[in-house]
Amino acid sequence: MAAPRRGNTGYSCYFITASTFQKRNILQSERMAGLFLEVLFHYRHRNEFLLHEFVVMPDHFHLLITPGNPLERAMQLIKGGFSFRAKKDLGFVHEIWQPSYYDRRVRDAGEYFAFREYIRRNAVKRGLAADADKYPYSSAWPNLQLDGAPQRLRPLSVGA
Repeated sequence: MAAPRRGNTGYSCYFITASTFQKRNILQSERMAGLFLEVLFHYRHRNEFLLHEFVVMPDHFHLLITPGNPLERAMQLIKGGFSFRAKKDLGFVHEIWQPSYYDRRVRDAGEYFAFREYIRRNAVKRGLAADADKYPYSSAWPNLQLDGAPQRLRPLSVGA
């Protein structure tokens, strides 16, 4: 299956959660969280998936993505790509990820916007930022260019 083009409506959107090995705070430093975002945006720019929302927490991450290939491939690129880069670029020698991840196919606009709000509020809820737009490892960060909601999940009214 080909990678999604911007605005493609033929692919499923997923809410993803993946945790670090034994829930350790591996992603809490600026260099590790920043590298994770670098890897995430690298594969997004290669059109491996559409990236709608994200948050990188110290011990896990959440994504709203629309993969262009099987979801497993996108997760392999994200988690495996980050592990490779952390070891190569930062000399990180420990286990990074729990072997699995949680995924939920987004069924409708209501779910999409509930997941979006959950992702954007996660850092505030955990006390990492006073406001969602003050947390630099989140799609709530101002002026980020992300992919919009999939066409089939957009609300019918303009103001929604």
